[in-house]
Amino acid sequence: MEQESQFSRLGLFDARAPRYTSYPPATQFRPEIDADQVAAWQVAIPENATISLYMHVPFCRRLCWFCACRTQGTQSDAPVRAYAETLLAELKLLTSRLAPGIKLSRLHWGGGTPTLMPPDMIRRIAAAVFEAFPLAEGAEFSVEIDPNEIDDARMDALAEAGLTRASIGVQDFDPQIQETIGRLQSFDLTAQAVQMIRDRGVESVNADILFGLPYQDNIRISESVQKLLALSPDRVALYGYAHVPWMAKRQVMIPSEALPSPQERLALFNTARELFLADGYAEIGIDHFARPGDGLATAQRAGRLRRNFQGYTDDQSETLIGLGASSISRYRQGFAQNAPATGAHAKAIAEGRLSITRGHVFSDEDLWRARMIEALMCDFRIGSGEMKQRFGLNDAALADLFRPILARFGQMVTLEQDGSLFIPEDCRPLTRMIARMLDAYDISEKGHSTAI
Repeated sequence: MEQESQFSRLGLFDARAPRYTSYPPATQFRPEIDADQVAAWQVAIPENATISLYMHVPFCRRLCWFCACRTQGTQSDAPVRAYAETLLAELKLLTSRLAPGIKLSRLHWGGGTPTLMPPDMIRRIAAAVFEAFPLAEGAEFSVEIDPNEIDDARMDALAEAGLTRASIGVQDFDPQIQETIGRLQSFDLTAQAVQMIRDRGVESVNADILFGLPYQDNIRISESVQKLLALSPDRVALYGYAHVPWMAKRQVMIPSEALPSPQERLALFNTARELFLADGYAEIGIDHFARPGDGLATAQRAGRLRRNFQGYTDDQSETLIGLGASSISRYRQGFAQNAPATGAHAKAIAEGRLSITRGHVFSDEDLWRARMIEALMCDFRIGSGEMKQRFGLNDAALADLFRPILARFGQMVTLEQDGSLFIPEDCRPLTRMIARMLDAYDISEKGHSTAI
């Protein structure tokens, strides 16, 4: 109770902050970046480099009310097939610009609902990707799977393509909560999907579950987590539901009066966290849990944990290229985002050009601030030695950066003997707020979710 009082005094329960899956956050992207500039960034990727590839499929059979992703509903396969042709054309455009010998460290299909695609389409796209870019040693191919939109034929197609990691959205198993958020998905249906994945020898299963949903309480989230644990996922993302109806219009369907308070959100997170830890999961960053043998846990122990647009990752590639409408890419030079509307995106690709609408060119300061924020989000520690060696910052510069943090958060953060900044375990709900103090950009709190 005393700690909650301290959190309240520091403004945790009122604050909003970016999730820092990028720095600067996507809210800072601007339209000054154009297709020609990004094409030059692609050409500059060296021969035999290893890159990551993300493919976005923005279609769903139904639109879940809680979701803030760029998606659109469809009851037929026609728009999905047309979109797939655009993806293939975009892939060909990318391949024409890249140097020889490029390999993939990660391939991820997200959405939307990638498993909306028929089996022949899954096979065709996978074949085209791997013909252009073979997988590097130890590479992963992951796909987001909706248990409502998977069957044996589609699962066979994914397995034959080499799927190594499947990610399943759970959100919550409580029927009332599911109905309120517009996502009906029974435990039995989810268990059936997991069994289909395991039966085909897929190495790893991820699951997403949300806290902070309407009508959620400690009993209900405990029941949902225990059901999820019965499925033995290798990795779990415990995300806080972001209620931003001014950005995601469909969220107006969710009764705001049924949402838990910020203090209740923290209690929900802690309840779920304790259950995962009790079942032997390692805690990864601010909102992930993994079996000790999972790649995230291994990366964390080795100090190689990273953060990107998919959350936490063990991927070490410098370049992440996003294909599809609204996809975001990270190049050595900066970020670039495709047109969010499928029509505008398809038109640009048909004309032989990228559909870039906005982005950001990195400054030298961006790079060291990005690494500081990533280090806090991944390891809860900014190592002074790394910052000096990699970016040339000196003791005085680090002291100037850390001084306002120490003044505001006091004993909630620790300045170690070597000048490194560290967040103790029981103070980690403050991580996003602390990271925000290292953000040099003017942040509008309205554009971001609550800090807990």
